[in-house]
Amino acid sequence: MMSKVMGKEPSMALYQTVLQLKDLDECYRFFQDLCTVSELRAMEQRYDVAVLLEKGMIYNDILEKTGASSATISRVNRSLNYGYDGYKDVFARLTPEKESE
Repeated sequence: MMSKVMGKEPSMALYQTVLQLKDLDECYRFFQDLCTVSELRAMEQRYDVAVLLEKGMIYNDILEKTGASSATISRVNRSLNYGYDGYKDVFARLTPEKESE
């Protein structure tokens, strides 16, 4: 299911490219080239928040642990509950060992 962003269909080229990445090192290098440091940190932080919310941690503890704002935590929580199930799909595939990497 694709959604329009600002009235424009998303380009699938990026997502197709991500599917071609072969390992963690290649993925890391690709995202280092693609994104700014602040963009990467923001995505990493949102993912960390999602993991903690999925584990049942409360907002104040997540804020303290990640430094994320309450608005970011709320946004991630909304995605977990009312989004496209992207987080849920990934979490269902993760083993406990992979989550801690």
